[in-house]
Amino acid sequence: MSNNKLVLEMCPNFYRIINYEYFEEDVVTEKLIKIYEDFIFKANLQNDEEAKAVKRIDYVLGKYIDDNLFRRKMQKEIYNVRVSNSYKNKLLAIVENIIAIFNHYEEDTTRCIYIAKWI
Repeated sequence: MSNNKLVLEMCPNFYRIINYEYFEEDVVTEKLIKIYEDFIFKANLQNDEEAKAVKRIDYVLGKYIDDNLFRRKMQKEIYNVRVSNSYKNKLLAIVENIIAIFNHYEEDTTRCIYIAKWI
């Protein structure tokens, strides 16, 4: 099986992410989608760490599209990401930082569910 078919099987949100319509001024979303596309097709799927990162970045960007609060947090936090030149795989380091931002968001955010009772 070709690598591209295997990647598409691992990424159920691929078409939603690639076809996501964003504002022209939204540079962050444009760059995130570009990073996502570059990473998933260049990843070595025989490497367990990279295969897990492919699945996780697909999930994270799916949440980025669906969740406005996470989108706002990501657009603020992404500017704090720094990758040193000592990394061999800089793209993997950026993806790991994006995933870390999402993990931090999940830990900090609890949604209050309010059920209104209509009389």
